[in-house]
Amino acid sequence: MPGIDKLPIEETLEDSPQTRSLLGVFEEDATAISNYMNQLYQAMHRIYDAQNELSAATHLTSKLLKEYEKQRFPLGGDDEVMSSTLQQFSKVIDELSSCHAVLSTQLADAMMFPITQFKERDLKEILTLKEVFQIASNDHDAAINRYSRLSKKRENDKISFFKMGSENLNEQLEEFLTNIGTSVQNVRREMDNDVETMQQTIEDLEVASDPLYVPDPDPTKFPVNRNLTRKAGYLNARNKTGLVSSTWDRQFYFTQGGNLMSQARGDVAGGLAMDIDNCSVMAVDCEDRRYCFQITSFDGKKSSILQAESKKDHEEWICTINNISKQIYLSENPEEIAARVNQSALEAVTPSPSFQQRHESLRPAAQSRPPTARTSSSGSLGSESTNLAALSLDSLVAPDTPIQFDIISPVCEDQPGQAKAFGQGGRRTNPFGESGGGTKSETEDSILHQLFIVRFLGSMEVKSDDSPDVVYETMRQILAARAIHNIFRMTESHLLVSCDCLKLIDPQTQVTRLTFPLPSVVLYATHQENKRLFGFVLRTSGGRSESNLSSVCYIFESNNEGEKICDSVGLAKQIALHAELDRRASEKQKEIERVKEKQQKELSKQKQIEKDLEEQSRLIAASSRPNQASSEGQFVVLSSSQSEESDLGEEGKKRESEA
Repeated sequence: MPGIDKLPIEETLEDSPQTRSLLGVFEEDATAISNYMNQLYQAMHRIYDAQNELSAATHLTSKLLKEYEKQRFPLGGDDEVMSSTLQQFSKVIDELSSCHAVLSTQLADAMMFPITQFKERDLKEILTLKEVFQIASNDHDAAINRYSRLSKKRENDKISFFKMGSENLNEQLEEFLTNIGTSVQNVRREMDNDVETMQQTIEDLEVASDPLYVPDPDPTKFPVNRNLTRKAGYLNARNKTGLVSSTWDRQFYFTQGGNLMSQARGDVAGGLAMDIDNCSVMAVDCEDRRYCFQITSFDGKKSSILQAESKKDHEEWICTINNISKQIYLSENPEEIAARVNQSALEAVTPSPSFQQRHESLRPAAQSRPPTARTSSSGSLGSESTNLAALSLDSLVAPDTPIQFDIISPVCEDQPGQAKAFGQGGRRTNPFGESGGGTKSETEDSILHQLFIVRFLGSMEVKSDDSPDVVYETMRQILAARAIHNIFRMTESHLLVSCDCLKLIDPQTQVTRLTFPLPSVVLYATHQENKRLFGFVLRTSGGRSESNLSSVCYIFESNNEGEKICDSVGLAKQIALHAELDRRASEKQKEIERVKEKQQKELSKQKQIEKDLEEQSRLIAASSRPNQASSEGQFVVLSSSQSEESDLGEEGKKRESEA
């Protein structure tokens, strides 16, 4: 029987049994060819695997033969003949391995690749078409059977239902297409807007990325923002590795509320680096590195030194942490409040014209008003603030007054004669009032001892000391000067409040830095908005003015205890006042007792004199009687006691006559 070259496709539309029978023969032939090709492919694959294994085995054998001379056998010697023989044999094996590798490559290209292509592409397609045709044929037969069972009546109903569905579908389809068109237009419009926004964002990022590649950008193009309450960026953190050695690690830092967070590269989330609520921050010089600043926690137990990448970042980090330390971030508009605070600090050195005009109108009343008593806090001074608000800035602080930003004793430079009065002896002081020696000072015997942690901001001489506006104006000028000159360093001390004086003590060495006698502290107040700032005015003898007395205002920053410190100073002054009143009352009582005792002595002396006078009068009366002699010429003889009384009477008469 001659073989059939191809299946006649033109007869398949008739779907005759002969065509299906012929198709079955082709399918059976394709299945047989597929089974045979699978077996042939497995056999050829075994040959190919065996050839690859043989090539790998010969290559490994050659490698081991070459390594014979590198082996060190305990009982073997240097056998040069064996080594040379194995080297020659390894070369032969190498050539054989190369031949096997070439043969393996030829088998893969000439045998495995064609049979794999025929098996995966041609035979697999034929078998897939066989399955598809079988499924389609079965579905067609089932549909014909279902359609053949339909009656004529149901066919008419089906046609009517088809018309109804077609009409409804056309209406819904038109509405659907309209909605789809509108949605597509909206989507295109939104996509165009997104593209424009993305292009603008890319341009902004390109502009903003310029300073990232410049160490110190131009401050005119990129000014420092001092009103930030949130900041993020890379900083170098110093980590001590020994007594004098340290390393610097670059990490990503960001602020979150009142916390400073750090995150290393590769970390999923950041960790807490430090709580910066009520902390202190200042610029420092560290290990010949630029742009370093130090953060000290609220209790002073933890500090961290960080380095910024540029001068702009350095100032912005310090200002941001300073704003967060003041808890400005808790307000509704933190950046606006920070801007207002910084603006008020910068404008503090400029006098207000309206303020000076009010002072001119109220000058006579201010000059005729007698001095008022000092109070303990700014809240109690509110009743006088209306009358005292008219004082001009020039009448409070001299325009050319220098500001002192560090704690330097004025006694050491300007007033050497008052060293004893201010206690500048450098003596180590126990802040809890306990003395190690046998002598006790007046401070150690004081009733009140309260210790506060403060940071010195500055001091300057003032013209007046009878209004809290002096303290407010001094605060504004010192803060403005620090902001203008970028002075962030502050000296931390312990402020000891007692009934006799105020002492600034070094927290490390416990040495007294400054001593302020309590009677010389004539005014003290806290800031009206920032309760952490407080100051007091000290009246001393001598100074820059020509008069004998001068007033110096000292400004400090505390850990949210400004009002408490002022209340403590007020309590100390009250205790000192009561102690002075008690002392005066005691002295007056002693004076009265001395007068009474003197009067008692005088009275007793007067009584003794009267008694002596009475005794003398009695003796005089007794001696003035006429001596009666007897007629016989006899005399009356007086006793010795009577003679002594007579002598006393004569002495009494002499004293009386002298008196």
